[in-house]
Amino acid sequence: MRTNISAALSAVVLVLLAVLVPLSALSAWVDLEIDNADRYVAAMEPLASDPGVQDTMSTLITDEATKQIDPGLLQGASMGFLHGAVQSFTTTDAFRFAWVAANRTAHEAVTAALNGENGGAVRMDLAPVMQQAKQNLVDSGVPFADDFPVRRTDITLLSADRADQLRRTLRPLRAGGVWPAVGTLVCAVAAVLLAAARGGPGRRGSALVALTTTAVVGLGFAIGALVLHGAIAVARSRVLAEVPGSDRDGAAAVYDALTGSLRTAAWIVLAAGLAVALCAVFARMWAGRRSARSEPAAPGRGSGPLTPLTARGPVPGNDR
Repeated sequence: MRTNISAALSAVVLVLLAVLVPLSALSAWVDLEIDNADRYVAAMEPLASDPGVQDTMSTLITDEATKQIDPGLLQGASMGFLHGAVQSFTTTDAFRFAWVAANRTAHEAVTAALNGENGGAVRMDLAPVMQQAKQNLVDSGVPFADDFPVRRTDITLLSADRADQLRRTLRPLRAGGVWPAVGTLVCAVAAVLLAAARGGPGRRGSALVALTTTAVVGLGFAIGALVLHGAIAVARSRVLAEVPGSDRDGAAAVYDALTGSLRTAAWIVLAAGLAVALCAVFARMWAGRRSARSEPAAPGRGSGPLTPLTARGPVPGNDR
């Protein structure tokens, strides 16, 4: 009966941790990175050197520039030269600075959308990037670069429907902050302490039960990390499925950059959970064997030390 109850409690702990670990990790990630402007920009800044992002931005800038110029002036080699010049610009420090400025503005738009009740799509203004691109083209002697207009040029980061969906999904996570992660750790420690308090007879029995529960807790954290990995992969597929093929490489780079710290945390939790579980299992096996060797052997019947009288035989003079 006791074994069945222990197995049921272990299953409950595994299920709880498999749910709490990914939820608490997502809540901490939203609070520490998505809501934090500096960390958001720091995550996005390296993308200025990503080939997919550079190619996407080059295409956007070139298309926007050619909209205001007579198509007859830009044909064949001229169009290729223009795109090549813009592509070269995306490898400069000027592009990196403009990219950082644009993303800081984009973060403000995303935060405003998440804080609102409802609203339209979330857009990113490429005007800072366009201004730097124009100046670079002028300095490089690109024909008609002076005629390129610099005006507000928006790209849609989130559609209105997707923004509303994201707002509803992230609202409870943003409210929790890092506290769900703290609560998950407290629950794990409490489960081990409760198991030790209600364990087997004696201090050794309590220790064995506590080690068993520790192994279950470590396995629960590992399972939760795997669930988190799966959720990140599924979300990535769904997000990229809605992106046009020409922009998919850039969108994939942005998604991977934003979730990089979350994926790293999941790997750390997975490794730590497996390490704790294995150490607890080995410690439980070692303690069990030591306990079995230390049990006193039951004395055999009729055995025992000889008394002085039996050792010396019959006493002389007592034959009668």
